[in-house]
Parts: sequence; structure tokens; C-alpha cells
Amino acid sequence: MAIMEIFLQPGDWYFGDKDTRIRTLLGSCIAITIWHPRLRVGGMCHFLLPGRGVCTPSVGLDGRYGDEAIAALMQELRRQRTHPGEYVCKIFGGGNMFQTLAARSALREPSGRASTSPDCSDVPCKNVRAAKTLATQAGFHVTASHLGGHGHRNLYFEIWTGDVYMKFTGHGALVQKTD
Repeated sequence: MAIMEIFLQPGDWYFGDKDTRIRTLLGSCIAITIWHPRLRVGGMCHFLLPGRGVCTPSVGLDGRYGDEAIAALMQELRRQRTHPGEYVCKIFGGGNMFQTLAARSALREPSGRASTSPDCSDVPCKNVRAAKTLATQAGFHVTASHLGGHGHRNLYFEIWTGDVYMKFTGHGALVQKTD
């Protein structure tokens, strides 16, 4: 099997078949992976911010924003004639990358984990919240996540198995897995 390897830059998304590996590097950004176990197709998006915030005319979807990155993946699902509930969805990222942000987060939550308080003012926290909300609103069932903390993540998503491999250089992430 000849493997095609795709590297996602911030703002990119990709949807491929069983001969594809998608990889990316995350800091405060978020990656969402989706995988269809029967068809062995799937995709990943890598967004920087939850949304544009202000309505600005655009010539298409901009993957730098979570709401538009999810919309791009949803377009691919329609092309595949599939539904979000058929996919395995996993979410990664939202790490604090700067010492000043890390210090403020440590004051809010001693564990250094993703903040659950109503005060969510930094980009990593907003990204984590947006990713969970957007995936759920789209109809995906999130089966695993590795979010928040301090540090960066290297992600490898192998579409032939649906496995996501991650190397986390940091500490304090909130890890969740459901069946």
C-alpha cells in the first residue's frame, strides 16, 4: 500500500481514504479528526480560532476558524453521502504556549488543566470550548480528547485504521475517552 502523507498547516483541512496519513503540530490550535469505520475514510481540520467574530465577506470557507473548518468537513460528509453519527470523532489541542498565559491559567486552576470556570478569556480555553460545542452541534460523537495543558502536540492520523497517535511535549492536559 502506497501511503500518501498530508501535513496540515494552521487553517488547513483534509479528507482522504484508507491510503492516507494526516499529521499536524498543535499549540493553542485545535485538531478534530473524524473517521468512518466501515468506509475507512476520514478527515482532519486544524483551526486557530473559534470563529471570525465579526461578519466579514469571504470567498469560501476559511479553515482558520473552527466553525468554518467544521463546515468544510460537513461538505465532505455530504459528498460521501454519510452522516456525522457514523463517524468516530476525536479532539486535540488547546495548549497554553506562552509563560504569561501559563501563569494566569495556573492561578485559575492549580492543576494546569483546561479551565472549566466561566471565565474563559484566553485563546486556548476558547478553542477547547468551541471545538467541543461545534463537534457536538454538528452531530459527531466525541470518543476521545486530549485538551489544554501547557505544551505542544504532534498528531498522526492513519485513516486505514482510524488510529490517532500523539506525542505531547508538556503537562497538565485533560484526557477523556468514551466508548
